[in-house]
Amino acid sequence: MTSLSKTPNFPMNAWYAAAYDVDVKRALLARTICNKKLVLYRQTDGTPVALEDACWHRLLPLSMGRLEGDTVVCGYHGLVFNSSGRCIEMPSQETLNPSACVRSYPVVEKHRLIWIWLGEASKADPATIPDFHWNEDPSWAGDGETIHAKCDYRLVVDNLMDLTHETFVHVTSLHQSEQAESPFEVTYDDKFVTISRWMHNVDAPPFWAVQLRKHNGWTGKVDRWQIIRFEAPCTVTIDVGVAPVGTGAREGDRSQGVNGYVLNTITPETDTTSHYIWAFCRNYRINEQSITQQFRQGVRSVFREDEMVVEAQQRAILDHPDREFYNLNIDAGALWARRFIDRMIQMETAIHSTVIPIRVAN
Repeated sequence: MTSLSKTPNFPMNAWYAAAYDVDVKRALLARTICNKKLVLYRQTDGTPVALEDACWHRLLPLSMGRLEGDTVVCGYHGLVFNSSGRCIEMPSQETLNPSACVRSYPVVEKHRLIWIWLGEASKADPATIPDFHWNEDPSWAGDGETIHAKCDYRLVVDNLMDLTHETFVHVTSLHQSEQAESPFEVTYDDKFVTISRWMHNVDAPPFWAVQLRKHNGWTGKVDRWQIIRFEAPCTVTIDVGVAPVGTGAREGDRSQGVNGYVLNTITPETDTTSHYIWAFCRNYRINEQSITQQFRQGVRSVFREDEMVVEAQQRAILDHPDREFYNLNIDAGALWARRFIDRMIQMETAIHSTVIPIRVAN
């Protein structure tokens, strides 16, 4: 049997970052994730909740209602739903319809983010939430924000998996001609795709030159590294930094350099929009809040340049529906990331499209 339905762009059996923890409050927050309309809020004890954002009765978004204790009151006819999605009160009747409920979703608060699972609830294992421990590790300091990107989330993944674009897109901040020519290594296992690139005895790009000079006064040549790790379907952590040339950074001693982690998770909103949640964390001068703010502003400016590129890509894709991407050697990481994503989608699609044959008596 041939299915006429479109192949989905994202798997459902995965943890997606719905928001930063500070964005989910004692108030109703409407958010779309993977084409599903959700309403998020915190209970009185601080526990986050995610419900389907459509009242069982007449489908008015529950986010247009009000929060009353740990329950949501529909803004149309006053039906009351508890944190499990069960209707516990109806207007003008004592007997409750047993089918009166909205779907609730597994939610976990971890690493300063609110993670949600939209697929089969029985498979929602909190141990598989991506590692963003740098966000709350006392040995690191950092901050970030959420970008609403008007593009398919996979375009952002592509962008992060190949940093040679820094030479051409980020001319005033991260530009370095050696980067586009430096060799890189691609490795993968059952869970991660890793791209490792080292640039030895080079000038530090403007962004890192300033940081290293402030850190220890170094203004000479550096060894620079970028180690990108992808975890399907949409999380990319990037270990980046520079150290004075020949001080042992590649061998593991980064004490004389400056090191940061760029944390990225790109949550699909729709097929052509996404919530890009990022943070930049560092392990030096961690008590100086002014540096944290400067980093956030600086990285935001860099990402704004990326945002313009991927959104222009998305418009071009919609304008040229019959065109396909061509690939270069530098696309190896992005290609492997897409294979991981496709494998997750294919596994779910195969399960849900299984057809049981009907036997017809002769």
